[in-house]
Amino acid sequence: MVVMKETATEAQINHVIERLEKAGLRAHISRGEFKTVIGVIGDREAIQNMPMEAIPGVENVIPILKPYKFVSREFRREDTVIDVNGHKIGGGTFAVIAGPCSVETQAQMSLAAKSVKAAGAAFMRGGAFKPRTSPYSFQGLKEEGLKLLAQAREETGLPIVTEILDIRDIDVIAKYADVLQIGARNMQNYVLLLEAGKTHMPVLLKRGFGSTVDELLMAAEYIVKGGSSKIILCERGIRTFETASRATLDLTAVPILKKLTHLPVVVDPSHATGKSELVPPMTLGALAVGADGVMVEVHPNPEEALCDGPQALDIQGFKDLMAKIKPIAATLGKKLST
Repeated sequence: MVVMKETATEAQINHVIERLEKAGLRAHISRGEFKTVIGVIGDREAIQNMPMEAIPGVENVIPILKPYKFVSREFRREDTVIDVNGHKIGGGTFAVIAGPCSVETQAQMSLAAKSVKAAGAAFMRGGAFKPRTSPYSFQGLKEEGLKLLAQAREETGLPIVTEILDIRDIDVIAKYADVLQIGARNMQNYVLLLEAGKTHMPVLLKRGFGSTVDELLMAAEYIVKGGSSKIILCERGIRTFETASRATLDLTAVPILKKLTHLPVVVDPSHATGKSELVPPMTLGALAVGADGVMVEVHPNPEEALCDGPQALDIQGFKDLMAKIKPIAATLGKKLST
């Protein structure tokens, strides 16, 4: 990690990058409020043999000890803020991502989008390509579903978060989506992570239900290697011996991640618990432990949902939840992202 002086000029920063690349090293720039840091990947000896601190504008060179380099707090001290068309995640805001598990009809998406926006959501979620445990379950409307998501965005202005399952679909999904979601089952699909990074789009990366925090961060590093540093980490529950809920929501992961990484961290209480009545308390718990947002499933009529109806809040339930979030967020010094 090459730390530039506060007074370093753009020409000096570019000169350092040129020197690194000439030596066969890769450079990744992080611009903070006061200083620019250049992350370096490659042969350790190559940079050790370079008199970096003699180059004008360089303050010092610091080795990063973590196996994940660019997503670590060692590389960047300031919190990363992901800005999607003016809607922010991270940096003291609390963003609510809401919408149905799967896109079903135009009427469903229009009503859901208008309702979650009116209640205070900052992003709209919806699945067009659905990963299901059973191959006979509803698999999503695919591109037709993406078109309905885009139409909902036109009606409300809410950025769209939707899941990608296969690199073969990346171009069509990138055409319609604002944020690519990589689900728990694909957290260690390294080819998909790299390709998602190459789009340079924001990526919401869910923790696998059998994965450690370190493994989640290493997965995020793959996305950075692909080319995108706009990553949102998502805790969505891990598999334990407990059967009272769908998974065990690991809220301890939130402050641990906030210590280890500069990336924003959100929580998915819907998939973690599998029960709509558990979503509000777990959402408030996520807010209390420092999460940068939540992803909540909301359906106009959960009992008719084609996917995950038992964990979806209805529209009134979501309104009630947002009414609880707002005063608690204010007490904690968090500003609701809109």
